[in-house]
Amino acid sequence: MSIGTAKPDEAELAAAPHYFIDSLSIKEEYSAGDFERDALALLDTLFQRHDIVIMVGGSGLFVRAVCEGLDELPKAPQEVRERLNAELAMYGLQSLQEKLQQVDPVYYATADIDNPQRVIRALEVYEATGKPMSAYQQRNSIRRPFDVVTIGLHMDREQLYERINARVDQMIEKGLFEEVQSLLPYRHKPALLTVGYAEIFDYLEGKIAKEEAIAKIKQNSRRYAKRQMTWFRKYGGTTWFDPTDEEGICQFIEETIPKNKRV
Repeated sequence: MSIGTAKPDEAELAAAPHYFIDSLSIKEEYSAGDFERDALALLDTLFQRHDIVIMVGGSGLFVRAVCEGLDELPKAPQEVRERLNAELAMYGLQSLQEKLQQVDPVYYATADIDNPQRVIRALEVYEATGKPMSAYQQRNSIRRPFDVVTIGLHMDREQLYERINARVDQMIEKGLFEEVQSLLPYRHKPALLTVGYAEIFDYLEGKIAKEEAIAKIKQNSRRYAKRQMTWFRKYGGTTWFDPTDEEGICQFIEETIPKNKRV
């Protein structure tokens, strides 16, 4: 999944040590809870050698998993997930979104509802327990043995959207359609129910034209970026910088994290 996930290239990987790159097979199931466990174990090791560790990413669920901890969610029977995946394939995401809005309007209002994996997981929880996903998200955060400073990168929306569109074009030039074709046997895996894969699967199955698939990837990527910005504006006292302001970011870190408290 190197192209569709925009994996860092060789130059970027060589610039600093990276973790959780090429660490899993598409055949493996991996949840935010798994990431919480593995990331905390890695941080225990890294903080023995470094004062500061940088976590980069956009998924609010995975950020919260590491920084605050997640609620223990019940596991739904396999047949429930299979049925919901079948409904997704047959009726599309909108049908599941409408069902989620009915059973859990609180979660629907804040969740990434354009991500089929999130929608299906919430419906799984409801069908397995009779309780909405939002009922499991009331727990206070867990105090971690490290301090968290949240830095957001912000640019003009029009410029951001132009860059998103250009990035999608670059991914297609690199062979995104061919990569998705190779993953067709695994199309119902949670990792592939995401932007850049779901749209091309629809094209490969003859549901939409190629041009429409490309347009939808760009549109859904822009929507996801907007939701990311909204989530981080509400989360963790995020301090915003222009992406080119490296000096300002470094100065902010120096002033915010005194050397004697960098743990």
